[in-house]
Amino acid sequence: MLESIGSLTGSPWIYAVVAVSVLLDVFLPVLPSGVLVITAATAAAAGSTAGAAGTAAVAAGQVPREVPSLLVLVLCAATASVLGDLVAYRLAWRGGDRLDRAIARSRRLTRAQERLGTALSRGGGALVVIARFAPAGRSVVSLGAGAAHRKVKEFLPWSALAGVAWAGYAVGLGWFGGQWLGASWIGAAVSVLALFGAGSLAAYVMRRPAAAPAPEPVA
Repeated sequence: MLESIGSLTGSPWIYAVVAVSVLLDVFLPVLPSGVLVITAATAAAAGSTAGAAGTAAVAAGQVPREVPSLLVLVLCAATASVLGDLVAYRLAWRGGDRLDRAIARSRRLTRAQERLGTALSRGGGALVVIARFAPAGRSVVSLGAGAAHRKVKEFLPWSALAGVAWAGYAVGLGWFGGQWLGASWIGAAVSVLALFGAGSLAAYVMRRPAAAPAPEPVA
């Protein structure tokens, strides 16, 4: 993985590729956007541990490889995540009867739409944050919020929090994996497994039935 995109992680184009991948995976959940973010962060960790080598290269008149900035990676991934959510949200909002029928045929989308509507109406959108880690959960929640015509002020803050949390988690995994295990396929694989583990846990939480509201006391 690291060798196949090594030249990319050493150029500013890595930020554009990360942003496009994260933006599009709301429609194509098969895109490995999380793996790409982790790989770039692992490369950044490897570059930080090679500071002495970079200094020597400069002294020798050579140009060292550019090291991806962790902060820029987080900002790119988080911003693209929010933009993708909003695009899916607006498309679902304008989808009309055809999209409504498609959601009605999907038990998963219907259940997510109901749970999300209840959560947002009560002022809590933790489901949006949890769904960002689950496979295809981001797509389900964004489309469900739009199809249910939830207010953007109810959805957007939670989408932003979800994007920052996911981006920070993925970059952190790549960074610490690269620091502890080096810029090798082992370090990247361990970090990716940790990302998939969080996704599996999030998917389990999303599949759980929503707790029934407590009955109001009788006067």
